[in-house]
Amino acid sequence: MNSFSFNHLSYIFACHFGYGLLNLSSLSLIIVFIFILIRFPMISTVASTEVMVSNASSSFDPEDGSIYDSANDMKAFDETKGGVKGLADSGLIKIPRFFVHPPEKPQQPPSTSSNINLQVPIINFEGFESSRRKDVVNEIRRASENWGLFQVVNHGIPENVMDDMLEGVKRFHEQPQEVKTEFYTRDADQRVKFFTGALLLTKKPAIWRDTVAFDFKDGKLDPQLFPAIMREEVGEYFRHVTKIGKALSELLSEALGLRRNYLSSIECMETESLVGHYYPACPQPELTFGTTTHSDPSFLTILLQDNKGGLQVLHQNQWVDVPPLQGALLVNIGDLMQLITNDRFRSVEHRVLAGEVGPRISLASFFFPSTANTFKPYGVIQELLSDDTPIYRATHLAEFMGQYMSTGSYISTLSHFKVSSGQACSSTEDTD
Repeated sequence: MNSFSFNHLSYIFACHFGYGLLNLSSLSLIIVFIFILIRFPMISTVASTEVMVSNASSSFDPEDGSIYDSANDMKAFDETKGGVKGLADSGLIKIPRFFVHPPEKPQQPPSTSSNINLQVPIINFEGFESSRRKDVVNEIRRASENWGLFQVVNHGIPENVMDDMLEGVKRFHEQPQEVKTEFYTRDADQRVKFFTGALLLTKKPAIWRDTVAFDFKDGKLDPQLFPAIMREEVGEYFRHVTKIGKALSELLSEALGLRRNYLSSIECMETESLVGHYYPACPQPELTFGTTTHSDPSFLTILLQDNKGGLQVLHQNQWVDVPPLQGALLVNIGDLMQLITNDRFRSVEHRVLAGEVGPRISLASFFFPSTANTFKPYGVIQELLSDDTPIYRATHLAEFMGQYMSTGSYISTLSHFKVSSGQACSSTEDTD
């Protein structure tokens, strides 16, 4: 495959998806990549030549409005292993050109981009295991159908556990560079990694963000692999967020009118990736993004964020702020959940604005199928088809992620899986 390297492609997937696709044995990983390269040959172009960037990488120059080749600048930046924080700490007053996004994608400040009449749903989980379960299920149904996300309070994770986790992410990123770089790697076999914005590996402008990621294969990862500076915090938070993930799996099943353990029975949320983001203060926040517009390809995402703000969701063609709420978790529907629910539950596009005040800290937990189910077909749930025809054909994780990656952007590729006239379609069946 010429200069193609499996580690190269592995790293690209890892950066984009928090390792959700990489929870495989070495043999399975090779099989997945062979499938993807045959099905989506354009991906090999992304993975070839330098690991860092395509030779065709280009960025917008705000000084004269021109487009310039940013590959060399990106490569030099990446080789410092200092991340975006290293740039911020240098005292620069102008961001490098390869972080600048074209003017046709302006970002308005939160005060003007968010409609004050639109508010992300907030669901109180108190009593969800007993007297208030029906109410909670109904609220989740409405939020998942109309918004694709909701904030959860009284969910059972102690506030000190969440605060300690956020502080742990902050401590990791604020270590001396020589300590942090021990974890800076592009090796797909490394299940704990530190890297800078994933878009650095593409033809797109870079994003103002650093990341530390933890790859829990089927819920398993040796704590000795965690950075010592946050080891206890990662283990404790993972234990709690896994529990709430299982509770959400049951509640979402009931919100769909299915038996409580339906989603757990199809093993669509068995593998979890924790991704800790660090967004330093930016001297020119109007020119770049912390995270560009995207939807999550997962089944479900649970987000913990600090009090800095900057997260926005696209609702009714308007950008709506998601204001930090003390003690809350943000839950959003992923593209794969939208697929199997036949658009009943909707994934949501969202972004993070760069800010003059920082750092902003967040921790995302992505839920994917178990490692044994990488090639398991997931289609529209059969029980949801009584009055509707299937909108999507069945697909498996390898194909779905391959298509998502082949577009070169974070935007949902669900339209690719829509059933065309006369096309055969299979569904996900209840096996219990």
